[in-house]
Amino acid sequence: MPLVSPPRIRRLLAALGVSLLVTTWSVPAHASTDVVDGPAAAYVGDYVQRHGLPGAAYAVVKDGEVVTAGGAGGASADTPMPVASVSKSITAFAVLQLVDSGLVELDGPVTDYLPSFSVGGTDPDDITVRMLLDHTSGLPNPMIVPATGDFAADVGHIAELTVASAPGQAYGYSNLNYWTLAYLVEVVSGESFDVYLQDEVFAPLGMHDTRSFVTAAGSEVFDEGHVTAYGTSLRIPELAGSVVGSGGVVSTARDMTSWLGMQQRGGTTAQGERLLSSALVKESHTVQPNAGTYGLGWQHTSTAEPPRVGHDGSLTRWSARVDLVPSSGYGVVVLLDSYTPTFQHPFEISTGLIELAEGRTPDPGAPTATIIDLTLAGLTIIVIVLGARGVLRARQWSASRTGLPVWRFVLRQLPQAVMPVLAAILFLGLTAGPDNPATPVDAFGLWPAATTLVLVAGVVGVLLITVRTVRWRRTGPSVRSVAPHRRG
Repeated sequence: MPLVSPPRIRRLLAALGVSLLVTTWSVPAHASTDVVDGPAAAYVGDYVQRHGLPGAAYAVVKDGEVVTAGGAGGASADTPMPVASVSKSITAFAVLQLVDSGLVELDGPVTDYLPSFSVGGTDPDDITVRMLLDHTSGLPNPMIVPATGDFAADVGHIAELTVASAPGQAYGYSNLNYWTLAYLVEVVSGESFDVYLQDEVFAPLGMHDTRSFVTAAGSEVFDEGHVTAYGTSLRIPELAGSVVGSGGVVSTARDMTSWLGMQQRGGTTAQGERLLSSALVKESHTVQPNAGTYGLGWQHTSTAEPPRVGHDGSLTRWSARVDLVPSSGYGVVVLLDSYTPTFQHPFEISTGLIELAEGRTPDPGAPTATIIDLTLAGLTIIVIVLGARGVLRARQWSASRTGLPVWRFVLRQLPQAVMPVLAAILFLGLTAGPDNPATPVDAFGLWPAATTLVLVAGVVGVLLITVRTVRWRRTGPSVRSVAPHRRG
């Protein structure tokens, strides 16, 4: 499968430095606030244009009421997008509903509800529901996991793994925790996980454009995302893998205001229907023992002012952020139809909207990710130039080594083999295996500017080794035996 077609490369190079057109959508404010549609739209639009993002959707709420919502680039407040790991707070909410109804004990063993649950290196009875929720279960977080599309089979694969730490002792973020929790909801409720969320969470909140999926292949929406590169973006399908419970919710910025508003109201809908006790809502926002800054599906942010409770989300082509600011009553959701390997754009946009809401003037900031990528582009060009120079000088290089024995000639070539080996590991090693859902395109999409550099350097290395070897062999054994030996 080709990594990227030549026409796409040409379009990419042509797109460098071209700004994205910005469009905005807004709703009337329903709360007394300093935030107005115009400043929020201008800020997000400026940010998207400056950082070369294809689109961004956003919304701000205050004390449960919508203040503003809109979009920039190719997105609006009504554009469905995967919310990625923000889904974990929704999965946690579903589990806590079962706790609220007495069907699940928060500190009960997972095996009470999933008797077949198992993992190597520990007694599975030692892992509690709370430990899964706050990521202290010790379950590992492998980069590539086979995606069967069968919920029970996916959780069953955990038995083939070994814990990274003793249960309850240390924080270790793992999607496997939330796969297991989603399966627990399904088993205990007797409904499929997506139906449960629809009936017990999304429908009561009026989140009519929100759904949950088991795999990234479950909806065409997942294939409409992008990865940023060189100040623009490439549209690449999402990695085909299991996302249920951990990152499978697709929603809109508008729908997510209902989710944030319910959290701010302590578990009730705008119409007053209680979906979860205020005590458990508060517990979900509270940092848990040995869990670092993590609660139950939510995480405290200590690196920004004012302090907030929220969650980041990222797939390989999408990214998101939700924030609740207890000190001011504001909440923010940011959804991007792109993923940037070197920068957390949703967090920065959310921070800017919070600053705007609190009367400050946010700065869209320097395009750090673009600068990094363009630096890598410069290095890629240098590699190409040096490679061309090496090919042109291959005859002279080989002639100066005509007296070397074969083994020493091979050793002289080894430095050129480093990048081809690295490229092979990246594009072949990461995609090998019959159950591996990753493709070479997925490997390329990890960080296009960096993977392009590795690929180009790999090709240059192979080319230099080949040309030098051919030139050296043409001298023939008899010529090499009498040729003067030049060191170096």
